[in-house]
Amino acid sequence: MESLALLAVGVVALLVGAGVVYFLMRTNAASMLNRAQEDARRTREDAETRARAIDLEAEKRALEHRDEAEREIRELKRDLTRSERRLEQREEAIERRAEGLERTDQSVRDRTANLDQRETAIEREAESTRTELERIAALTADQARQELLDRLDAELRDEAARRVRAMETSAKAEADARSRKILATVMQRMTSEVTAETTVTVVPIPSDDLKGRIIGREGRNIRAFEAATGCDLIIDDTPEVVTVSGFDPVRREIARVALSRLIQDGRIQPTRIEEAVDRARKEVDQMIDEAGKQALVDAEVTGLHPEVVKTLGKLRFRFSYGQNQLRHCIETAWLASALAHELGANVEVARAGGLLHDLGKAVDREMEGTHARLGGEIAKRFGVPREVVHCVEAHHEEVKPETTEAVIVIIADAISGSRPGARRESVEEYIKRLESLEAIANSYDGVEQSFAVQAGREIRIIVRPEQVDDVGASRLARDVSRRIEETMQYPGEIRVTVVRETRASATAH
Repeated sequence: MESLALLAVGVVALLVGAGVVYFLMRTNAASMLNRAQEDARRTREDAETRARAIDLEAEKRALEHRDEAEREIRELKRDLTRSERRLEQREEAIERRAEGLERTDQSVRDRTANLDQRETAIEREAESTRTELERIAALTADQARQELLDRLDAELRDEAARRVRAMETSAKAEADARSRKILATVMQRMTSEVTAETTVTVVPIPSDDLKGRIIGREGRNIRAFEAATGCDLIIDDTPEVVTVSGFDPVRREIARVALSRLIQDGRIQPTRIEEAVDRARKEVDQMIDEAGKQALVDAEVTGLHPEVVKTLGKLRFRFSYGQNQLRHCIETAWLASALAHELGANVEVARAGGLLHDLGKAVDREMEGTHARLGGEIAKRFGVPREVVHCVEAHHEEVKPETTEAVIVIIADAISGSRPGARRESVEEYIKRLESLEAIANSYDGVEQSFAVQAGREIRIIVRPEQVDDVGASRLARDVSRRIEETMQYPGEIRVTVVRETRASATAH
C-alpha cells in the first residue's frame, strides 16, 4: 500500500512536474513568440525607416542632379550670351574697319589727285628749268657757277633771317616780361644825383686888378704856375674870372685850389706859387683818399687795398659825357647788387665789380691800354678777388664774360650810362652822331627815308615795300645795328626800327 501510495505520489508528482514543465514550456513559448513578434515588428519598422531614408536620399540626389543640371544650363546660357556679344563686337569692328577702308580709299584718291597736281606743277617747273637752263647755256661755267651761288646765298639768307626772326620772337616772348620786371624793380630802387663838368674850371677873383698880378712881370708868375700845375691859365676880358684849362681833372683841381689860395693870400710870386701848389696837392690827395673811402661806404664794399681806394678816389674829378665817374661807379655798384639779388647771383662780387669796373679811367691818361685792361691789372696787383677782376676786365667785352656777375656788371654799367639825364654831350657831337646814324641807314638798298629820334637813342628806317619784304626788314635792322656798333662811339644803346608799309589810294570822281 505504501508502495502504491508512493507510486501514486510519484505519479502525481510526475504529472504535476509534467504540468509544471508544460506550463513553463508554454509560458516560455508564449514569451518567445512575443519576442519573435516584437523582433519582427522592430525589423519591419527598421525596414520602413530604411526605406524612407533611401527614398529621402534618392529625392536629395535627384534634387542635386536637377540643381547641377540647372547650373550647367545657366553656364551654357552665359557662354551663349558672351558668344553672341563677341559676335556683335566683331560685327561692329568689321563695320568700323569697312568705314576705315572707305576713308583710306578716299584719302588714297585725294592723294592721287594731289600727286597728279604736283606732277603737273613739277612738269611746269621742269619746263621753266629747261628754259632757264637754255638761258644759262649761253653763259660761261664761271658765270653759271656765280649765278647759282648768288641764288643759293639769297635763299640761305632768307631762310636764316626767317629762322632768326622766329627765334627772336620766341625768346622775346619769354624774356621780355621777366626782364622788364627785374629792370623796373632795380631802377626804381636807385636814385642818384646828376652832375656835369667840362675840361675847364672858372675861378672867381675879387677884381680885375688881380689879373696883372697873376700874370706877373713879363709873365713869370703865370709861367711858374703853369709849370707847377701842368694846366693852362686863360686870362681874357671876361670880368672877375680866371679860367683854368687842362685835360687832367686832378691837375686842374690842384690848380684851382692853389689859385684860390694865392688869390686869398694876395702874395703872388714864383716861390709862393710852388708852396701853394704843394699844399694844394696834399689837400687834393686827402680829398681823393676821403672820396675813395666814402665811395666804399656808399657802395657797401669792404676789404680793398688802400692803393685801390686811392685810385678809385681819383675818379671824383673824372667825367665822361658830363657824368661824374665816381658817382657812376657807385651807381653801377647799386644797380649790380640789386640785379644780382633779383637773379640769385653773388651779390658781393657783383657789387665790388660794379664799383671797380671803371678803375682804369683814373690812370688811362698816364698809361697805355684800355681802361678795362688797366683797371683789371691794378685790381689784380693789389689782391682783389679773381671773380671781381674778371668783372672789371669784361665790362666792355674786351674779355668774354664767363660769369653771371660779369654780365650783370655790363648791364648795370649800361643802365647807369643810358638812363635819362645821366650823360650829356656837346651840340656838335650830338648833331654829328645823328647825321652819322641817318647816313648809315640811308646807305642800304631799299631805304626810302631814315630819322634819328629820341635824342639819337633810336633810328627809324622807312623802306620801300616793293623792294624789301618782312624777312628783309628784319635782316636790315640787324645789319644796321651791327654797322652802328662797328663804326660809331656812343653812350648807352641805340634801337633800330624798320618800318615797312604798303598804302593803296584811289580817287572817286
